[in-house]
Amino acid sequence: MGLIPEDWDVLSLGKITSIQRGKFSARPRNDPKYYGGDFPFIQTGDVRRSGGLITSFTQTLNNDGLLVSRLFPKGTLFFTIAANIGDVGIAVFEASCPDSLVAIVPGAAVEKVWLLYELAHRKESFERLASPGAQLNLSLEKLRPYLIPVPTRPEQRAIAAALRDVDALLGALDLLVAKKRDLKQAAMQQLLTGQTRLPGFQGEWEMKTLGDLFSFSGGYSASRDQLSTEGQCYLHYGDIHGSTKTSVDARTDYQDIPKLDVPLKRVSSGSLLKDGDVVFVDASEDDEGTSRHVVVVNKDNVPFISGLHTIVAKSKTDELVHEYRQYCFQTAAIREQFLFYAVGTKVSGISKTNIPKLKLPLPSAPEQTAIAALLTDMDAELAALTQRLAKTRALKQGMMQELLTGRTRLVFAEVAA
Repeated sequence: MGLIPEDWDVLSLGKITSIQRGKFSARPRNDPKYYGGDFPFIQTGDVRRSGGLITSFTQTLNNDGLLVSRLFPKGTLFFTIAANIGDVGIAVFEASCPDSLVAIVPGAAVEKVWLLYELAHRKESFERLASPGAQLNLSLEKLRPYLIPVPTRPEQRAIAAALRDVDALLGALDLLVAKKRDLKQAAMQQLLTGQTRLPGFQGEWEMKTLGDLFSFSGGYSASRDQLSTEGQCYLHYGDIHGSTKTSVDARTDYQDIPKLDVPLKRVSSGSLLKDGDVVFVDASEDDEGTSRHVVVVNKDNVPFISGLHTIVAKSKTDELVHEYRQYCFQTAAIREQFLFYAVGTKVSGISKTNIPKLKLPLPSAPEQTAIAALLTDMDAELAALTQRLAKTRALKQGMMQELLTGRTRLVFAEVAA
C-alpha cells in the first residue's frame, strides 16, 4: 500500500461497507419465467459502459425473478467480480444483479462517490487478486478483507469533489468532440455532393467515373508475419481497416508503417505508391469496410509498397485535387456504390473490374481546394479537441494516484479535518 498520511486509517472493505450477492444463482440462469418485468437487473456490461454512473440497464426481472433475487436501493455501488473484474458504478435506480456482480453499500463513515473512485483506482489490483479459471473470479472471501487507506470523511468529500469536477470536464469534452464530428460529417455530405455551395462558386458539377480519373492496379502480396521493422514501407490492407485516418504520410508516419524486406525490382510500378495515390481495400468482413481507403502522402518519394488485398488508384488526369481526395470518397453515395458492386458472402469486396464504374460528382479545381481547406480546418479542430481530451484523461489518472494515496493533500480537506 505504501506510505499514507498519519491521520488516515487502513481498513478492510468488509468493515466499512456491506457487500452482498444478488442471490440469483439459485434459479436456472436462462429460465424466461423470471424476466421481462419492471425491476432493473444490472449486467456486467451495464457497469462496464456506465463510466461510473449506471443510468441504463439491458435486462429486467418480474415478480417471480425478484423472489429468487434481491432488490438493492437507489445509489448502491455495483462491482464486477467475474470476467471484467473491478468495474464499478453507482446505480441511479433500485436494481438487482446476478452473481457476476456484488452490491456494495458504504457505511456511515464512507462517502459513496469517494469509494467509487477508490475502487475504480484499484481495478488492476483486484484483477491480480482474482482466481483464474474458465474466467477470472473474485470471491467475497478475498474481497471483504481487502485493505484500503481511508481518509477522514471531510477529505473523502473533497477528493470526490475534485475528481467529479474532472469527470464533468471529461464529459463536456466528450460531448463537444461528438458534436464536432457530427458537424464535420454533415458538412461533408453537403459540400461533397454540391447540396451546399461555398460563397463565390456556382455552375454545374461534372459527373465522372473513377475509370475516367484513375488507372487501377493490385498490390504486392505478403503476409503479416513477413513484415518487420526492416526494409521498404508496406501498406497492409489490415492497417487500412484498423486506422481511423483517411491518409497515410510516408514521412510523418514512417516509424509506424510496417516494413517488408524485398528488393524493389521485384515490385511492379503499379504497386509502388506515389504522392496522391488512393489505396482501396478489396476485401472486408463487413459492409462498412468495403469502401475503406487511404490517400497516400509521399512528397519525398519514399519507396512504399501497396500490399495484399489492395487496389491502387493512380491519377490519369489532374482533375482531382490531391487534398480533396482525402474527403471525396467518404460520402454516403460513394459507400452505396461500393456496396452495390461488392461481391462475396463471409468476405466481401470490390474488384478492379467494378471499381472504375463508380461515379463521382466533380466540382472545379478551385472549389475542390476550398472545400478541402474547410474540412481540413475542421479536422485540425477535432484533432486539438481529441488531444485535449486525452490529456484530461491522463490528468485524471494522475490526480487519482496522488489524491487517493495521500501523496497530495487538498488544503480544504486538511482544514476541515
